[in-house]
Amino acid sequence: VQLQASGGGLVQAGGSLRLSCAASGRTFSGYTVGWFRQAPGKQREFVAAIRRSGGSTHYTDSVKGRFTISRDNAKNTVSLQMNSLKSEDTAVYYCAASQTVILSNVRAVGAYQDWGQGTQVTVSS
Repeated sequence: VQLQASGGGLVQAGGSLRLSCAASGRTFSGYTVGWFRQAPGKQREFVAAIRRSGGSTHYTDSVKGRFTISRDNAKNTVSLQMNSLKSEDTAVYYCAASQTVILSNVRAVGAYQDWGQGTQVTVSS
């Protein structure tokens, strides 16, 4: 599946952004979709995921209560609503998809086969 991430930008601390991941080529409902981020000089890290079966959601601890992942299978999109943004949220954000990821590795970068191009999120303090 081809993925296109969008919605990044520059925002002040405490502000909000909504990222979108649009899929083409395959039906999105059969995929678990994750959001990852990579700050300069750091490894890519898990942010959030929404599973294909039942749509259960998973978050890294640092974004719980601030970020919400959701999906609209009719529109083949997954969104990440980011509120109360902090300077440490600054990174390039990537969406990724997999048909085979299981619960135990939903947070693993290597569990996802298809990746979007990334969208920059910059939070100024």
